[in-house]
Amino acid sequence: MQLRPARHEDAQEIARIWHEGWGDGHRGNVPDALTAVRTPESFGERAEQRVAGTVVAIVGGAVAGFVMVVEDEVEQVYVAREHRGGDVATALLAEAERLVAANGHGRAWLAVVAGNARARRFYERNGWVDEGPFDHHAPSETGPIVVPAHRYVKRPSS
Repeated sequence: MQLRPARHEDAQEIARIWHEGWGDGHRGNVPDALTAVRTPESFGERAEQRVAGTVVAIVGGAVAGFVMVVEDEVEQVYVAREHRGGDVATALLAEAERLVAANGHGRAWLAVVAGNARARRFYERNGWVDEGPFDHHAPSETGPIVVPAHRYVKRPSS
């Protein structure tokens, strides 16, 4: 496995992994209004716009997962289905923590929808602490949509 900055030619595969993973963790756990606007096209547009702030994991020459970090927030962590349960997610999360520290922040945070038990267990196994529920404001073309989530935090190692 290799971690590297994403390239524009990775955007389509990032979008596919993102859409598939988002559906697995969010469908049935978020308001219907958000599910309605999270179309494959919306993930394609957002992946293309966010390439510059994305790190991908490459396995066997293909994108196996990605992470997006904005300042102190680990905003997106997704792994292709065929690579779940291995080292890809752990490596991407460690890279996200490194990036947060490199951005000069002493604490990283991320939002997880309340019903995404698999993701919550993963973060907890990796030393993240649930600070409790909060209303996450998910961006959409029609304005923010309030999503019940949990805020997880961790002090990244430098």
